[in-house]
Amino acid sequence: MHVAADDLEIQRFDWGTLQWLANGAVFPGAAQTLGICHLFAGKANPMHYHPNCEEILYVQSGTGKHLLGDEWVPVRSGSVVRIPAMMKHKLINDGADTMITIITFSAGDRQTVFLE
Repeated sequence: MHVAADDLEIQRFDWGTLQWLANGAVFPGAAQTLGICHLFAGKANPMHYHPNCEEILYVQSGTGKHLLGDEWVPVRSGSVVRIPAMMKHKLINDGADTMITIITFSAGDRQTVFLE
């Protein structure tokens, strides 16, 4: 199966964008989710957790900090963060440029519960 990223929807928010490159909607039956997140300078995504899957986040470019439960972890280009299922988390871009992250989930139907 094959898709081109140019053909896939980009979701736009006041804090940045999400583009889902692979999941159960893009590839029916997929057991994983892959996406790209652009987090604008000075912005944060809302506090949330994923009840049905873990997340792995790779920072392709930018700097910031990630709240994992009650602990702040600094992130920069090259950082890899594992977020277990049910862990509340939030990413903040404290740099001057848009942060680009690659995100993967261990389920094709990633579920998200927002806490703010």
